[in-house]
Amino acid sequence: MRNNIYTINAPTAIFASNKLIRNTYLLLSMTLLFSAATTVFAVFTQAPVLPWWVVLIGYWGLMFITQSLRNSVGGLIAIFALTGFMGYTLGPILGFYLRLPNGPQIVGTAMGGTGVIFMGLSAYALASRKDFSFMGGFLMACILVAFLAGLGAIIFQIPALSLAVSAMFILLMSGLILYQTSDMIHGGEDNYIMATIGLYVSIYNLFTSLLQILGVMGSDD
Repeated sequence: MRNNIYTINAPTAIFASNKLIRNTYLLLSMTLLFSAATTVFAVFTQAPVLPWWVVLIGYWGLMFITQSLRNSVGGLIAIFALTGFMGYTLGPILGFYLRLPNGPQIVGTAMGGTGVIFMGLSAYALASRKDFSFMGGFLMACILVAFLAGLGAIIFQIPALSLAVSAMFILLMSGLILYQTSDMIHGGEDNYIMATIGLYVSIYNLFTSLLQILGVMGSDD
């Protein structure tokens, strides 16, 4: 009897996992495109850089709304509002780098690097189907430390600390992509809206961190 139960449930679990992954990557693609559109809008309208506290309030507020509505159609509206807002906040930053003498190369390299890292790590996690759940606690603790350090670098204007935090975030977001993809495969995450948010935030932080490091490396100062 137990063998029959496992024979029936295993394909069902795999089907559910595959459906979650398909829905997540479809929604992720759509939110990235929408976020890119709001970024371009902010660049062309020369939108000002929002204060860091406004960004945090907007991000956490929209994140809370999205999480609250994750099991309804309203969750889809909320996630587009969240990713659109994040894209808009990225616009002034991107505009600054694009105005540098080698700005388009820096932005292009950061975009390409982000794409290669994300696709490579996602493909590895999907193909190997390894369980990276053991990384969860360590990643969350390190991200909290890096976030506080980054906040300190902004408040006290310490460029060296900001650069170190960016390097730390590249490693942490890479680990988080493995963890989040594994979480979908092994049933740790069963909501495609929340899975999309996790991957979007990882990609966003990965891109901005690469952009900052490449900007410093490519600077003539």
